[in-house]
Amino acid sequence: MTQTTAPAMAQDLSRAALDARIVFHDTLKTMEADFSNFDFDTAETVNLFYDRLEERIAASGEDKWFFLVNLNGTRIEPDAWYDYRKRGKVLNHAHSMGSVRFDASDETRRQIQRAANTEAFDPNLFDNRAAALARIAELPSTRKTRHISDQPNYTQREIAERITFDESTVIMSADFSNMTFHHSRDVDDVYDHIEARIIESDRKWFFLVNLNGCEILPAAWVRYAHRGKRLNKAASLGSVRFAAGSETEDDIRMRARSQGFEPNIRNTLSEARARIEEMRSALLAEIS
Repeated sequence: MTQTTAPAMAQDLSRAALDARIVFHDTLKTMEADFSNFDFDTAETVNLFYDRLEERIAASGEDKWFFLVNLNGTRIEPDAWYDYRKRGKVLNHAHSMGSVRFDASDETRRQIQRAANTEAFDPNLFDNRAAALARIAELPSTRKTRHISDQPNYTQREIAERITFDESTVIMSADFSNMTFHHSRDVDDVYDHIEARIIESDRKWFFLVNLNGCEILPAAWVRYAHRGKRLNKAASLGSVRFAAGSETEDDIRMRARSQGFEPNIRNTLSEARARIEEMRSALLAEIS
């Protein structure tokens, strides 16, 4: 008689299930992420979880938190490790006043320690939750008073020179070439300007975005992703980006895995314009 093994049940990745693993301890200024017995089996799973972490932090009303991470029984598969490390780094730079981890398995501990040695950060790994909380109590709070903004790096004139609208082709071009988004203020200044001009135009546009030499620093990434997603949903007929290979391109492709959009990144301007014409033809075919 042949013995069969029951298939493993898929883990619950619903919003409710992920939310149950994210708890904010207001008095401790601590966000607790419960990765216990969770399998980061694919890059998409990593990005789904981190997307929700970002959304919950944005909804919390506070920009900075201590991070307390339960790694008891956590698995991070080799194919997911790159995205796990990258998304964690971005989230920490943007929102963490200090990250402390506890109960890591030997395998996960080794993965994190290798990353710490390579990237020169303190992994703050402890055997139990009490010790991790004691470590958090030693860390200084760096929360700022509400409504204190980062200093802007670009004037409205500089931003306006980078945004053009071609009515003959219905293309809005955003020239982010050799531009650095240092923090949320830079992102908001640029997207506030774009949104205002689109509202004034009273129509939707194709978006053509030049990312050659563009840098989106970790402190800006969460806001950049949020504002870009909101603008595309509200006002885009289709968005195409172009860059001749960059870390920014890699980050956009990584987030696209979980957020269900086609990144439409091309190497050159001519290729990007050709892609817009394909999208235009598809739209015309839909309405004809």
